[in-house]
Amino acid sequence: MALMQTLVGLQILLLFHVLGTTAQSIGVCYGTVADNLPPPKEVVDLYEANGIEKMRIYNPDPSIIEALKGSNIELVVGVPNEDIQTLATSEPSAIQWVQNNIQTHINYVKFRYIVVGNEIMPNDQQAQFISRAMQNIYAALVSFKLHTKIKVSTAIKLSLLGSSYPPSQGSFSPSSYSYIKPIISFLADKDAPLLVNLYTYFTYIGDPNDINLDFALFSPSNTTIKDGKYEYHNLFDASLDAVYAALEKLDAPNLQVVVSESGWPSDGGSAATVLNAKLYYQNLIQHVTQGTPKRPNQALETYLFAMFDEDLKGPAETERHFGLFHPNKNLKYQISFTSCSESDVIPNSSPLSMKNNVVYYFLFLLFSYFLGAT
Repeated sequence: MALMQTLVGLQILLLFHVLGTTAQSIGVCYGTVADNLPPPKEVVDLYEANGIEKMRIYNPDPSIIEALKGSNIELVVGVPNEDIQTLATSEPSAIQWVQNNIQTHINYVKFRYIVVGNEIMPNDQQAQFISRAMQNIYAALVSFKLHTKIKVSTAIKLSLLGSSYPPSQGSFSPSSYSYIKPIISFLADKDAPLLVNLYTYFTYIGDPNDINLDFALFSPSNTTIKDGKYEYHNLFDASLDAVYAALEKLDAPNLQVVVSESGWPSDGGSAATVLNAKLYYQNLIQHVTQGTPKRPNQALETYLFAMFDEDLKGPAETERHFGLFHPNKNLKYQISFTSCSESDVIPNSSPLSMKNNVVYYFLFLLFSYFLGAT
């Protein structure tokens, strides 16, 4: 009987490995720079109805946190850039922030990360305070015994890289080194991930003559980047592996990276169409289960930007058209946030990934045989 129970457990684990979906790795950013969005409770219901299990918000909005109570959605909550200096220079303020926005709700809301600042650049006023603010927030979590449950990080722009081509030459720019180095040291010490906002759209429109549109959309193209033993068939992988290479140069080769924003606009600018946006989002959802050439077979935690079009954003018109849903809650694109269907798989799926799935399925059948024999 004990052997049979063990085999059943292994059988179930193997089945989940073969049939696993991206629900575990895909989240969606919930931006609120708009005047026509549904109430937070309806938004939470929309997340749940579509199987979206992770949410990123950019400030600790009490109405959103309240709406999440009792749900299974994991929450990534941001510290607004304008609050960073206060939290860096006042430990009591950091304790109060954590108490008000995290500790008070900890029994009812699943907090995942606290993101101290979004896309702060080395020349920004807040840059000098970011590392200290992260330390103070972490210390506040320790005081509430929450530091083992919630990670503290920050979200950076890809433009902090001074070199990204070929990917193996990825490195942070000299001007950003003094800014990013203490952040990376903190994250490595606390076993927390670095959050990176990665938009192939902006890279593409910045150099449309040299970057193939299909290469940016994960679609089959004639573009292949050969870099040592690695080959790159899409811009997303090339960009992310440049980040990994940059981290190696800062003695953080094993630091986890979370893609905290990635998306494609459906209107308002060059290549911003509904078709391109649909292709990008669905292909991204499928692709992040595979990892990158540098870190293969590692599902990548990724947050799609964004839940809704935000009509008050700008100044670029495209900033208003990144939504997966219209403000009336209708899905803009017919996409799935979990990838169980073979028809959803992108054409250039990794042969290595497919090979692994065959192996796992063979093991599943083997255990089934022994289970039956028992």
